[in-house]
Amino acid sequence: MIGWIAAGVALALAAGVVLVSRWRQARLLRRLDEMFTAAMEGAFSESSFDETRLSALESRLARYLAASALSARNLKAQKDQISALISDISHQTRTPVANLRLYAQLLEEQPLTAQQAECVQAISGQAEKLETLIQALVKTSRLETGILALHPAPGPIAPVVQRAAAQYAPKAEAKQIRLTVGVTEARALFDPKWTEEALCNLLDNAVKYTPAGGAVRVEVRPYEMFTAVCVRDTGPGIPEEEQARIFGRFYRAPGAWQTEGVGIGLYLTRQIAEKQGGYIKLESEPGTGSCFALFLPRE
Repeated sequence: MIGWIAAGVALALAAGVVLVSRWRQARLLRRLDEMFTAAMEGAFSESSFDETRLSALESRLARYLAASALSARNLKAQKDQISALISDISHQTRTPVANLRLYAQLLEEQPLTAQQAECVQAISGQAEKLETLIQALVKTSRLETGILALHPAPGPIAPVVQRAAAQYAPKAEAKQIRLTVGVTEARALFDPKWTEEALCNLLDNAVKYTPAGGAVRVEVRPYEMFTAVCVRDTGPGIPEEEQARIFGRFYRAPGAWQTEGVGIGLYLTRQIAEKQGGYIKLESEPGTGSCFALFLPRE
């Protein structure tokens, strides 16, 4: 009889140990889950945890997450400072750049020698390039820091494609480039203003790098989850080793140094695509042209 009682007590103690162990594990997992959730939401604070009741793992994890949260706050503060600096530069340089362009226009109306006219054209071109660079920097900075938010909404993509193509039709015609747009009824989830900006960047590159007599075609391809707007050109093409790098900020391929540009258009286009839940895909081979596809989520 005593043996049965002892066995029962031992079994009860074993069950109690198992239950306590499971309770501790559940508490530990719950605390870790709370810590990770707070860290992901940006609300983690080490002061909200009592280290005297934490395991060694919880304590080390708390310190790690606290350091990560501090690093994230410092990074955000740096981005905010850069954005403010770029905005200040943009504001301070707007009037001088406008004056440079105005004075260049006034000089162009005066009787000038060939050399003087060439210098005036260079001044005007550089002022325009500087203005474009500043605008692109401001847009990129505000997109990165979330100051400018995109507002994707479902709708037909054709009007945006047609507006973007119409802006570059005169430039293509001047270079004797055949610019065509395919008919489509496809729909997507996108921000019309910023998507047009992205397409204009792709068309600008296509017309810029396509030689006279070439062709640029814009077509829309609907897929199951995305709608792709493809800009295909008959330019020189891009080597495979350069394709991943051309989307970097200020990067320009070695063969593009003689062509106007600042190397920020494709970077901005990628930012716009990602902010809308899409992405950019490039297909290109030297000598066969390039195809940049802007993928946008469908409804």
